[in-house]
Amino acid sequence: MSAVIEVEGLTKRYRDTLALDQVSFSVEKDSITGLLGRNGAGKTTLMSILTAQNFATSGRVRVFGQDPYENSDVLGRICFVRESQRYPDDALPKHAFDTARLFFPHWDQELADRLVDEFQLPAKTRIKKLSRGQLSAVGVVIGLAARADITFFDEPYLGLDAVARQIFYDRLLEDYAEHPRTVILSSHLIDEVSNLLERVLVIDRGRIVMDDDTESVRERAANIVGDVAAVEAFTAAREVVHRESLGRTVSVTVLGALTPEDRRRLAEAGLDVAPVSLQQLIVRTTQHSASGDPADASDHPAPARASAQEGAGR
Repeated sequence: MSAVIEVEGLTKRYRDTLALDQVSFSVEKDSITGLLGRNGAGKTTLMSILTAQNFATSGRVRVFGQDPYENSDVLGRICFVRESQRYPDDALPKHAFDTARLFFPHWDQELADRLVDEFQLPAKTRIKKLSRGQLSAVGVVIGLAARADITFFDEPYLGLDAVARQIFYDRLLEDYAEHPRTVILSSHLIDEVSNLLERVLVIDRGRIVMDDDTESVRERAANIVGDVAAVEAFTAAREVVHRESLGRTVSVTVLGALTPEDRRRLAEAGLDVAPVSLQQLIVRTTQHSASGDPADASDHPAPARASAQEGAGR
């Protein structure tokens, strides 16, 4: 597989705030990557730079091997569905979809119509009058039906109820299987999206703290549960990222894969091993590694370029 996104030493400053700090990573073609982290971690700033809607302070960004800025060959292959997308005051959902169809050569109108029906989007209500969830659904329809070579979803589920979120997850996997492309999914609902992700990219305070395939990430940690003395003895030489106690029983989250010998020792000591969910692992890791001032990136308005992308959700 070849990388379609390459980032080296990317840094972004907003006056005294360091939003991105020497970020480096790559994203492979035809993959679903989760861009995960807390509010203000730098996710939206990173995506806005990759889609040429913001400018880096320093560092190097390549999309399809090229600089994306003022590059129509690159930007014509990207769809950016962002939480703060704006539309003309008198626009209906149909107008947004019609505009998107003009921009995206692989647009699938049949899929768009199906999604409009499943999300129960009102055809005659202006976009600015839609509920938070309905507005999110407009972006999801564009992001899926566009079938762009790279699609960025920035918190696409905001306002969607559980049924609508499941529709999004199901249709994303279903269409991705039939029409592979590169998807970057930013989300706070980590456990909900974990089964969608092939790779996990975690950003915290403007820095990359985790970059690995999902299966490898799941093996990075374990919860050791049992008598406090036995747990302390087993975890003495290990990196502990979380601890909870109840009387003489303690649950400790440790980093590092467990070997067969580790599991034998645990069994002999009468200790239980519980899996760590992806969400637990990311929460514990970011809590454990936190240092310095937060990079409050997503709270800074990205200076958007004036272009026809505004109406298409790109």
